[in-house]
Amino acid sequence: MVELVTFGETSLRVSPVGDERLETAQDVQMRVSGTESNVAVAASAMDADATWLSKLPDTPLGRRVERALHEHGVDTEIAWADDGRQGLQFAEYGPEPRERRLLQDRYHAAVASVTPGELPMDRVQRADATFVAGSTLSLSGDIVETAEAVLRAAGSGLVAMDLDFQPGLWSVEAARETLNGVFDAVDVLIANEEQARKVFDRTGKPRELAHAIASTGEFDTVVITRSERGALACSDSVIHEQSGEAVEAVDPAGQHEAFTGAFLERFLSGADAGEALTYGVASATLARTLPGAMTTATGAEVESLAERLESGR
Repeated sequence: MVELVTFGETSLRVSPVGDERLETAQDVQMRVSGTESNVAVAASAMDADATWLSKLPDTPLGRRVERALHEHGVDTEIAWADDGRQGLQFAEYGPEPRERRLLQDRYHAAVASVTPGELPMDRVQRADATFVAGSTLSLSGDIVETAEAVLRAAGSGLVAMDLDFQPGLWSVEAARETLNGVFDAVDVLIANEEQARKVFDRTGKPRELAHAIASTGEFDTVVITRSERGALACSDSVIHEQSGEAVEAVDPAGQHEAFTGAFLERFLSGADAGEALTYGVASATLARTLPGAMTTATGAEVESLAERLESGR
C-alpha cells in the first residue's frame, strides 16, 4: 500500500437543489470540496493510505469538513484554529445554454494562516508522495511559504502538483509568478488542458503542449487532462494517451481530482504512465456520473472500467 500525503484548503460547497439559480433558490445542498482532499479520497478508494493535512476553524463547519474526510477513509492531521473562518463555494449548475457558475468565498479562511510548525512534517518526509494544488497557493497569508515548505520536505518521495488555476481566485500573472517559485520542487505536474494553455501561455496540439511544459519546467512527468476526451502524459520524454468515454454527466465537479487520485495511486504502485492514465480516466469517467466533488466510485468499479478502456485503446 502506497502512502500519499496531501496538503491544502477545503471548502464547503453550497448549491441550489436541482436546476435552481443561486439568487432564487430556497433549498440548498452542502458538500465538502477541495482539490487536495478530493484527490486523497480518490486515491483512498484505490487502496492508497491517504492523509490530508490542513488547518480548519474549530467550529461546526470546520468539523463538518473533517467528518467528510473520515467518512471517505482518509486520515487527517488538522491544526485547529480559534479564529479564521471556513471557506465556502457557491455553485450553480443548469442545462445548456446556461453556464455553470462558481463563486468563491475564502477570504480570511483559517488555513491561510497555517505555518510549517503546525503541520506534521515527519509524515511528509516519510510518505511515498506529497501532493499540493495551485489553488491553495492563491490564498493570501502564510500558506504560500507553508506549501513550499511541504513540497521541499518531501525527501525521497515523489512530489506532485495540480496546476488547478481558478480565475476567480487570482490572475494568470500572479499564478505564474507564485507557481514558478515552487515548480523546481515538483516531479509530476497535472493540469487541465485549458488551464495549462493559459498559465504557460502555450498553443499547439495537446501532445506538443505536454512536451513543451515538461521540457521548459524540467518536470519528470506532465499530465494533461481533457475531460470526456481523456488524458495524455509526457513521461521521461515519451507520450502516452488514453481516450475518454462519453457518459451522461450528473455532476462534473471533482472529475479532475478523481483522475488525479487514481493516476497517482497507480503510478506510485509501479504502473507506467500509460496504465496510470487509463485508471485515471476511468476514475474521472465514473466521477462524472456521481453527485458531489468527492468521488464515491469504488476501486473495483475503477478497475473494471479501466480494463474496458485498456482493451479499446
